Amino acid sequence: MAQTRNFIGNVSDTTVVGTKIVPEGDRREPLKHLLIGSKKTVISTIHYLHVLGYAHATDWSDLMPTSNPGEVMSILVREMVIK
Repeated sequence: MAQTRNFIGNVSDTTVVGTKIVPEGDRREPLKHLLIGSKKTVISTIHYLHVLGYAHATDWSDLMPTSNPGEVMSILVREMVIK
């Protein structure tokens, strides 16, 4: 678990691309997306989410190995508007 905490890091270090002005009364909360799987599957999913327009492929963290052989993870942190 400590490895995952170190991997996630601090949300304040994250740059949000395409930030919009939040109307008064609304607030933002971080939403963390974590992909875990084989290198091929994680990269394929990142590219698929890019094609769908959800997130640029470069918004995801670098791949990081997990404690399971042949498995990697990548994270994306997005700020979501909560009404």
